[in-house]
Amino acid sequence: MGLKMKLLIFAFCVMFAFGCLCAQTNVWQPSAGHTQLPIWPGAVPDAQPAAGPEDDTTTVTNPPVAGRPWVLVDNVLRPTMTVYSPRGRNTGVAVVVFPGGGYHELAIDLEGTEVCDWLTSKGITGVLLKYRVPGSGPHWDPRLKRHLEPKAPTALEDAQRAIGLVRFHAAEWHIDPHKIGVLGFSAGGHLVANLSTHFDRRLYLPVDAADRESCRPAFGVALYPGHMTQNTTNEFELNPRIPVSSNMPPQFVLQAEDDHVDGVEQSLVYYIALKRAGVPVKMHLYAQGGHAFGLRPTTYPITGWPRLVEKWLGTIGMTSE
Repeated sequence: MGLKMKLLIFAFCVMFAFGCLCAQTNVWQPSAGHTQLPIWPGAVPDAQPAAGPEDDTTTVTNPPVAGRPWVLVDNVLRPTMTVYSPRGRNTGVAVVVFPGGGYHELAIDLEGTEVCDWLTSKGITGVLLKYRVPGSGPHWDPRLKRHLEPKAPTALEDAQRAIGLVRFHAAEWHIDPHKIGVLGFSAGGHLVANLSTHFDRRLYLPVDAADRESCRPAFGVALYPGHMTQNTTNEFELNPRIPVSSNMPPQFVLQAEDDHVDGVEQSLVYYIALKRAGVPVKMHLYAQGGHAFGLRPTTYPITGWPRLVEKWLGTIGMTSE
């Protein structure tokens, strides 16, 4: 074989390997030692057609938060959950984490994996839900320039399914089935409220024994939640699709007053409705902090919220804090 042909073959192999690497790195994977589990054993209910060429594509975003970039996952057609188990002390508490992203994408590390790492450091099992996007919940359509409600709230279906699965596997994963809560950011905070008010019946036909388990969370943590208002001229009217009632689990709500993405009224209307219904609720408002800070520490005091959640979990009997 001539030298020219050998060089061509070598160049082709390098290009092929590089192409494979690009394709692989464009699909999000959890860190070593953690495995994504599909939450649906077969066909995904109310499946939507693909919005792009890939199922689950990632994009590194800017500007950075606390000096570091963060990653968005888009076009999730096959939802998964990843279990992060504590390596030392285990409180028996589990938290299913819902990243935000406006129901368009998921801030998978900033509001997902980093949160699970914090939870495990406190003896709490973190379960990262990679729920379906885009268009899986109420969202702003930039083309139509208006808010839309999906025909089927597939993110809520995924959340209901995930809680049932965690409760079904509670003994195997060393979890107290009575101490499974949810925590979410922005659109994920809306999903916390949505699940906390829609747990009496599944929105999909049962597929296995996990769907016989209750999907009611033991508590909810909604951080800078969105889509809580009516989207009318009355900005202090709660979205009627969040039917707050007295049988809801305790709620923790946090937001910055200078949040220009999801204004502070989003949390205020939810808090007022919870108080009127007699639901135990703890709310923290801060003058500054903006939106989408996750739990990365910044110069703003609001980023000390994890300690507030830790203390609150003790007050509602979830931990000994």
